Amino acid sequence: MEIVINQTKLTVVQGDITKQDTDAIVNAANSSLMGGGGVDGAIHRGGGPTILEECKEIVAKQRRLPAGKAVITSGGNLPAKYVIHTVGPYWQGGKSNEAIVLANCYKESLKIAGAKKLSSISFPAISTGAYRYPMDLAAKIATDAVKSFLKEEATSLKEVRFVLFDAWTYDAFHNVLEMISP
Repeated sequence: MEIVINQTKLTVVQGDITKQDTDAIVNAANSSLMGGGGVDGAIHRGGGPTILEECKEIVAKQRRLPAGKAVITSGGNLPAKYVIHTVGPYWQGGKSNEAIVLANCYKESLKIAGAKKLSSISFPAISTGAYRYPMDLAAKIATDAVKSFLKEEATSLKEVRFVLFDAWTYDAFHNVLEMISP
């Protein structure tokens, strides 16, 4: 499924984010940036030691990465040239500004991609694994954040791709995108 917003293609696919050939992929990282489980672990394993070394340099300069913020490293051994690491919020029932923080993960990642003049970026479903964000809510926040960014900001991006690992996650994002498509 795809829609076009201000000449940028927004697509939803089921697949492995570590196999994407977009200029950047987004890592649903933890605040230590040292790798972990899920998407984070897969990206660190696939990218090799270069990503971890660059993450260590970032942490040495600025300490832990706060939720809702993002930083960029090279893609190491991945097909993508860059990895944009962002830390999503832990789900706490929706009363701790989780929606704002999650939206910021997407917007901050898009800002970094634009600053680097990238033409394509792939996102996973941030915060929906170990951080337990409800999938339907996360899909709506993610698509709304990307849509508003693309409508409001001039960007070099020609494609924004949601790459979703399983059919359940794909269906949640596909359904939201279907509702906003013209």
